Amino acid sequence: MSEYERADRLDREPTIEDVRQLMGASTPHFALHLRNRIRQLIEPLAEGHPVRVEGERELRRLDRIALEGEHRGASRGELLEMPSLRKHAYPAEEVEQGG
Repeated sequence: MSEYERADRLDREPTIEDVRQLMGASTPHFALHLRNRIRQLIEPLAEGHPVRVEGERELRRLDRIALEGEHRGASRGELLEMPSLRKHAYPAEEVEQGG
């Protein structure tokens, strides 16, 4: 059972800790999957609710790492920065137009 499906979350309001548990060690590979789980968790909360604010901040971060990849800084020896999906998967015109 995933953290999102935990039975104890069904009978109570989500907490910031719930959002952080879902964030876990998010990687580009799982970013969109985690984003959807967090979105479902915070969806019923009112605008401005602290848990929703934290969740929305995380949604933006997950979108960014899903499309840009993971940045490790400058290349060192054989350790290279992971490539950006946005830079390589889409024609330049689509990226510039937000596609």
